[in-house]
Amino acid sequence: MPSEKQTQETFEKIANDIPGFIACSLVDLDSGMTLGARSARGDFDLTAASAYNSEMVKQKLKIMKALNLQTHIEDMIITLGDQIHLIKVINPGTFVYLAADRASANLAIVRNSVAKHAATLG
Repeated sequence: MPSEKQTQETFEKIANDIPGFIACSLVDLDSGMTLGARSARGDFDLTAASAYNSEMVKQKLKIMKALNLQTHIEDMIITLGDQIHLIKVINPGTFVYLAADRASANLAIVRNSVAKHAATLG
């Protein structure tokens, strides 16, 4: 488990890499608890988003089990009308959740930046 300082430094690097960065969190999959967070917008409820996204990851894992898929989740991408949301699984118990403004952000840059820096959180 990374220290709070390591988590914040990682999120700072991600925020600097991604134009339109909104928010980023490290989330405990089982509890939905936010283990670390950085937000550029006060109106974005990162705690609620993290908790609800943990439920989405758990449901996808159930689907994979029901289909007898012998693999793992690498990442999940949700594109909204005005935002990109990325979930990057770090290990079986944690994931990074990121939101970015779709008008400013590029999906490839978002995926690349999170993948590059998320290794420090595992």
